Amino acid sequence: MNNVPKKILIIEDEKPLASALEIKLTHEGFVVVTVPSGDLAFPLIERGELSMIISDLVIPKIDGYKLLEFIKNKNIKIPVLILTNLSQIEDERKARELGASEYFVKANTSISQIMKFIKEKID
Repeated sequence: MNNVPKKILIIEDEKPLASALEIKLTHEGFVVVTVPSGDLAFPLIERGELSMIISDLVIPKIDGYKLLEFIKNKNIKIPVLILTNLSQIEDERKARELGASEYFVKANTSISQIMKFIKEKID
């Protein structure tokens, strides 16, 4: 078995949520990188060292949709979990069409649900 820690990128501008996710994921043995805006994520994604991305859709500079387009256009195979306040069916459909692996609405999702999904996808 590969014992190299899995690296997860969190793209979230809400600091309390980003911190909570980072603490939980680090505690579970993941290496976590957190950035507050989409533009800061591009170089990290292109480096190709990530096991998963957790991203909001509404983030500064470059939104989550553009981020998903970038990943799709570059043909980067990485699971992307969208964690957003946008609860419209159209938002979820668009995100999934652009390659999102999962779509969680913040108000309806617990950290334990997020952890369950991550462990199923990565471990």
